[in-house]
Amino acid sequence: MAALSRRKKQVLFLALIFIVLLSAICYWRFRPDTVNRAPHQQLQPVKATGATHASYDVIVAGTDPEGIAAAVSAARNGLKVLLVDGRNRDILGGLLTEGWLNSLDLNYSPKQQPLTGKHNFLNKGLFQEWYDQIEGTSFDVNTAANVFNKMVSDEKNIDLLLKVHKMEPVLDGSRVTGLRVVKEDGAEVSIGAKALIDATQDADIAAAAGVPYTFGRQDIGQPDARMAVTLVFKMSGVTQTLWDSFGKHRGSQIDKMSGWGFPEARNYVSSNPKRVKLRGLNIGRQNDDTILINAMHIYDVNPIDPKSVQDGLAIGRKEAPLIVNYLKKTFKEFRDMQYAGTAPELYVRESRHMKGEYRLKMTDLMTNRDQWDAIAYGSYEVDIQSTSPQDPGAVMMKPRQYGVPFRCLVPRNLDGILVVGRAASFDSLPHGSARVVPLGMATGQAAGAAAKLAVVKGVSFREMSRSKPDIQELRKLLTQQGMDFTQNVIPKPEYAKNKDYPGLLAAASMYLTVGGKDNKHFDLDMPSNVKRFYYDMMMVKKVHPTFFTGNPPHAIASGTDSAKLPLSLNQAAYIIALSAGLQAKPETALDELKKRKWLSDSTLATFSNSNELTNGDSFMLVRDVVERYAGVKYQ
Repeated sequence: MAALSRRKKQVLFLALIFIVLLSAICYWRFRPDTVNRAPHQQLQPVKATGATHASYDVIVAGTDPEGIAAAVSAARNGLKVLLVDGRNRDILGGLLTEGWLNSLDLNYSPKQQPLTGKHNFLNKGLFQEWYDQIEGTSFDVNTAANVFNKMVSDEKNIDLLLKVHKMEPVLDGSRVTGLRVVKEDGAEVSIGAKALIDATQDADIAAAAGVPYTFGRQDIGQPDARMAVTLVFKMSGVTQTLWDSFGKHRGSQIDKMSGWGFPEARNYVSSNPKRVKLRGLNIGRQNDDTILINAMHIYDVNPIDPKSVQDGLAIGRKEAPLIVNYLKKTFKEFRDMQYAGTAPELYVRESRHMKGEYRLKMTDLMTNRDQWDAIAYGSYEVDIQSTSPQDPGAVMMKPRQYGVPFRCLVPRNLDGILVVGRAASFDSLPHGSARVVPLGMATGQAAGAAAKLAVVKGVSFREMSRSKPDIQELRKLLTQQGMDFTQNVIPKPEYAKNKDYPGLLAAASMYLTVGGKDNKHFDLDMPSNVKRFYYDMMMVKKVHPTFFTGNPPHAIASGTDSAKLPLSLNQAAYIIALSAGLQAKPETALDELKKRKWLSDSTLATFSNSNELTNGDSFMLVRDVVERYAGVKYQ
């Protein structure tokens, strides 16, 4: 027994040594690497060939990443392509290289392989090809521009026309047949095309052609609201010791290229408080001991009004050095750094939302819905940035994986054109996720391949969008060219298991609730209150103004703190009735709604306490009334 006991001890000792060694190896192999070893590159000159032909198979308008992906995809599929830009740029890459947005909002796959030390992204394709040649989650702007330049210049089927003064579509009835441009030298020329891909940030070509769209948050009754724009600014003097100190600041983190945090920065007092505010810092590292900071919010800039854009730039350029002085005085980490200028262009998050054959909906993201014609997948959080200094913004929720239909690229009422990137056919709320560049590049790659099939088959994009065989062929072609259409198995989210889930889908679609990055803050089972329901119905009035024309404030008793009043079914019914313009009384409103069949018996049967409704109960009431009265289903 004693010998056996010694043997057991020996085995346990050896196992312990093995575990310690394995842990040491794993730490050494997968320890956080914060050292950037990449060399700084000089910008390579971009060779603009000009338009060497009178017509092309495809014209791609816009040299942002989405346009580059579309042009390269079309060229690799054997089409003759003209890539044209009208923003007076000398380099390629648009938002990332001229707007200096050098930190990426990434579409991670639900399946990660942490022991490999590599990220696993959705879609892959041309985005992955580009990403593998830059530094990481953030990148040096020169590196990014040079990679984009090489991707375009390597394709002999691409002609590049830069610095045109004007671009407008050429139409033949309801079909786009080319692009009319005023070149840098003032010459005007019309260039024919079998297909046109609008990759401008704001869908300028599609809008000029008459494609319908909503602007900002018009689709949820807030036509004057849109996410703030940002002017990225630069600071110099970064050392490795200083970079590592960023990660030690409370509430902040880093990897070798990206930093985020410094939440106290939002305490900055702006010199122009109605137009400028600072949030927590997003920091992208460069290879020349500088960093780019995305943190300044500028309000009331109209992205499609050139004068407004120039005003926004002027405001940002005035504020940037003041912000830097604040950072230097407030945070010891920035004390020895210097202001080094601002980006040439604004980072615009939101403008036009084109109306296509399908509009991506919040319910698509909430349900992690695949689509029969998905040509890209998204997973980035629904990041709704602030629209005014008083609005903090919100993360509505975090989807795991949702499909973006090809139909979202096909405008209503117009043939011969596709719209890619953030201005595609997305409702304004899901646009908070779908607007990110990696997904936009996937839509661009899909558009380039779709143009090939449309030309070969002699079909329109609209016909293609309605043909399952054509879409299957498109997805097969894209898969052969590096795209990944794997739809991962997604476990049912906890919020979807709640009895009030149908009401949650309606509430999220009308921006009545947010779940946060972890989807845990919908608070369906928490008690509601009179004040919250009043504000919910005020939002419903904005989203559906034709039906909800009444005045609900009278439902709140004067002289009381309505936030402390539990919401009863009778009180909720009274607020709903007044919102809909009914001449109801508090004691008869519920009977009136039942009489009109605006509330379902099945919904009312789920309420455990009619005197104290939960948030989920109230969402179910809203869902019933909007569906049964306004005729809108959120599903």
